Formats: sequence, C-alpha cells, structure tokens
Amino acid sequence: MEFTKNPPFNFTASARRAGKIMRFLLLAFLSLFSVTGPLAQTRNSQPLRDDHVLIQRRRVVLRRPRQIAKEFPERKIAVVTYPVVSGLSDAAVLRKVRAALAFKNIFDYSLNEYRDDAWLIEFGYLVNYNSNYMLDITFTQSGMGAYPDEQSKHFLISLRDGSVVKAADVFEPDKLAALAALVNRKLQSELKQIAVENSRGADAEEKESLMQAYEPLKFEVSNLDDFSVGRKGVTFLYDAGFPHVIQAWEPNGRYFFSYAALREFIKRDGLLGRFKG
Repeated sequence: MEFTKNPPFNFTASARRAGKIMRFLLLAFLSLFSVTGPLAQTRNSQPLRDDHVLIQRRRVVLRRPRQIAKEFPERKIAVVTYPVVSGLSDAAVLRKVRAALAFKNIFDYSLNEYRDDAWLIEFGYLVNYNSNYMLDITFTQSGMGAYPDEQSKHFLISLRDGSVVKAADVFEPDKLAALAALVNRKLQSELKQIAVENSRGADAEEKESLMQAYEPLKFEVSNLDDFSVGRKGVTFLYDAGFPHVIQAWEPNGRYFFSYAALREFIKRDGLLGRFKG
C-alpha cells in the first residue's frame, strides 16, 4: 500500500499572507476613522441650544384614602400630569425655571393635599410655545364640589434668566397704557355682543343684572402681565372672575394680536424683539 505524502506546510508564506491581511484591515480601519472622526468631532463641538427646554410628561394616579373613597366612590382616584423640565446648560437658570413651575406654585396645592381632598378629578398642562428663549405653558385642573369647576394658570418664562416674563419686559414701558386701551377695545366689543345675545328673551331684572355685571369690567395696564405668546402673535388673557351662577355671561377673555399689529409696542431688545420686523 502506498501513502501519498502531503506537501510540507510553508510557515513563511502563510505568515506573509497573514501580515498582508492585517495591514489591509488596519489601513481600512484608519481610513474609516479619518472619515467619521471629524464628523463626530463636529457634532460634539456644536454648542447646546438653550433657546428651548426638554419636557418629559410625568403622570401620577392619586388614590384617595379609604374614608374619602367611601364617601365619594366616584372619586377614588385623580389623575395628575405635569412637566419635568430639563435641557438647559446653565444650571442656575434651570433651577429658576423648575422653581417657577414647582407643583405647589401652580394652584397652591401639593400632591398630598390633592390626594387628601375629594375635589380634584384631573390635572394637566399644555405647552403653548417653547422656542426663542421663551417657555409658554398653561396648567388646568378640573374638579367637583357643589358643582363642576375648571381653573387654569398660565406661565410665560424667560429661558435666558428663568424669570417670569412681565409686560414691561417685552413692551415699551411708556406705551403700556396705549396697549391696554387697545386690548380693552376688544373686551368692550365682546361684552356688547354678549349682552345683545343674552338679552334676547330676558326680563328687565335679568337685563339689569347683566349690565351691572359688565359695568366694572375693563382691561387695564395691570392686566397686561398675563399674556401668551405663539408663532403668529400674542394673546392677552383676562379673567372676569364671575361667580358660577353667571359664568355663562362671562367674556371669553382671550384677545389675540399679530406681531405686526403690535410692532409699535414691542421692545427691540426684549424677548419679542425678533418679531418687531
């Protein structure tokens, strides 16, 4: 029987081939790094954008104590949704923003106080604007006492320093009276329209009550601090504060003006200066 011998293994040639493969892989890796490296460096070197914040929705279900749940079985729980704000590089400004929006500051109730009271049904919020160094947010709460009720609280916060924005911060101080008069004309126009609509079919006593309710309503300079910003303009907010029995007569209290209409009132160096044109 004959055995065929395998050719002898050439360790030197194999080592050379392995070396070539390793050099090829190394060059390929270095080539890839030379392309992706600068791109990554460019991305990492971009400055953080502090003109807006990051907002995470936090949802909490409040379960009422046994005694309250027994007395009000339909209100065993209340649902609370509130924002957790982050994303600013300046830690001091972020702390001020969070402090302004601290839960207790909104409606003067803590989570525990809401839990131990049967009134609240739902608590939530809406982000109206979050850009150009402004955070505009509205909180709402609805509940049930002797009758259903809903309340809202609005905040406009500067992301430059964390302060709550006032009218004098963004509008020319010497023109605030003229601006209030401009808004008041819209309020009075709305009141006249509502009075006409509600006077139809009303008796003399009801008409008199309606006029008495509307007579003291006027939009003044002190009301200018509560306004909401958006992409197209500013909405001034007004709460007539009517009791529940005549809330159907209450004006809507939202008066919108485009940035173009407010151009003469806007401070060029304020947060709304970019919209002055």
